[in-house]
Amino acid sequence: MTVVSAALLLFLILDPLGNIPVFLSILRHLPPKRQRVVLARELLIALGVLMVFLWVGKYALEVMHLRQESVSIAGGIVLFLIGIRMIFPPPEGLMGELPGGEPFIVPLAVPLVAGPSGMAAVMLMGSREPERLWEWSLALGVAWGATAAILFCAPYLYRLLGARALTAVERLMGMLLVAISVQMLMDGVAGYLGSLTPA
Repeated sequence: MTVVSAALLLFLILDPLGNIPVFLSILRHLPPKRQRVVLARELLIALGVLMVFLWVGKYALEVMHLRQESVSIAGGIVLFLIGIRMIFPPPEGLMGELPGGEPFIVPLAVPLVAGPSGMAAVMLMGSREPERLWEWSLALGVAWGATAAILFCAPYLYRLLGARALTAVERLMGMLLVAISVQMLMDGVAGYLGSLTPA
């Protein structure tokens, strides 16, 4: 795998276009200037998390006796809850009462940008060809940069779409998130059950 193909793969896994409605919904109540600050902070946190998983994720999971299936199941549960709240939003908003009225780490940085699939992908790259860690870091940086550029344009889309169109997209994305989360849960459970099967 080349750096370009790895960057393209990671870009597709990060899925910035699919995350736009969620980011808009969570950040739309903040002032525009604060939106950019929060978005930059969350994207940098997501990049840091992915870099950690790329370089030391495999060893960290071994030390904590955690398995890749556990990460998938946990991420699926979180995304399922977010998807349900997008379809049936509570009066206090998608993420409930947030300190200072803004998200921190969850859910924007993790699991929306740095999700289980992204963590698993970078861990797989790092473990298969550890001698190319710097190349994988470059690929991750390129994919993250493209993701950040798209998500920084998200607030302007709200003006173009309008409240009703955004609400409709939010409900649709909520349904897709629920489907994705169920698939992640099933993959995690199937992987765990498969590991219990005697060779």
